[in-house]
Amino acid sequence: MSILSVNKNNFDSVKTSDKPVLLDFYADWCAPCRMVSPIIDEIAKENPQYLVGKINVDKEPELAQAFNVLSIPTLAVIKGGRVIHQSAGAKLKPQILAMLEG
Repeated sequence: MSILSVNKNNFDSVKTSDKPVLLDFYADWCAPCRMVSPIIDEIAKENPQYLVGKINVDKEPELAQAFNVLSIPTLAVIKGGRVIHQSAGAKLKPQILAMLEG
């Protein structure tokens, strides 16, 4: 499964997905974000049961604000239209998968 570029125009359809959603809030200039990005790509490729999206906080400040993103990377998991887990900082693949499965 490919990664969806999430923006304010498609966010409502992402939020209401039947699948659990993993959102990666990032910026191109952020070194920890660049470390997490390949892990997010792997998770998206290996786990078609999840919808994986990335949100560039510089291009989508309204979405970042709606999620109270104060530092990046921030990962958020949405199930049933609501955020069930949100965590800031670089994470390892098992930690991210645990967020999705929890």
